[in-house]
Amino acid sequence: MPRKPVDLDTVRELALALPDVEESTSWGAMSFKVGGRMFACQAIHSSAEPGSLMIRIDTHLRDELIAAEPEIYYLTPHYAPYPAVVVRLARVSRGGLGKALALAALFVGSSGRAKARGGQVQRKKKVSRSRGSARRK
Repeated sequence: MPRKPVDLDTVRELALALPDVEESTSWGAMSFKVGGRMFACQAIHSSAEPGSLMIRIDTHLRDELIAAEPEIYYLTPHYAPYPAVVVRLARVSRGGLGKALALAALFVGSSGRAKARGGQVQRKKKVSRSRGSARRK
C-alpha cells in the first residue's frame, strides 16, 4: 500500500502533538512556535522548492541530515546563515518528519531557556554589585 503523502496538514498534526507548541504565522505563512519562538514554518522564500518546510536545528545536525538524505533535506543560500534546514515534504516520511519537528522544538526550546537563565543571572549580579558598591561607600 502506498504511503499517504506528507503535507501541511500532516505538519500541523505532528507539530501540535508536541508539548507547549502553538500554531502561528511568520512572514504570512503557517508556523509553529514553542515558548514564543518559531521552530518550523513553510519555506516561502523564492529559493525554496514548493512544498517545503523550514525547521530550525543545530547546524551540525543539519549537515548530517543533508549528507545522509539529500533527497529529503536541503539548504539554499538564503537559509544557509541560519541554524535551519529545509525539508521536502513530498519525500519525507511521517515518522522522519515527526522526529525532525521534535528535534527542532527541543533545539528552540532549550535555546530559549538557556538565554532566559543567562539573563536572570546577569540581573542578579548587577543587583548584588550595586548593593555591594553602596555598602563600601
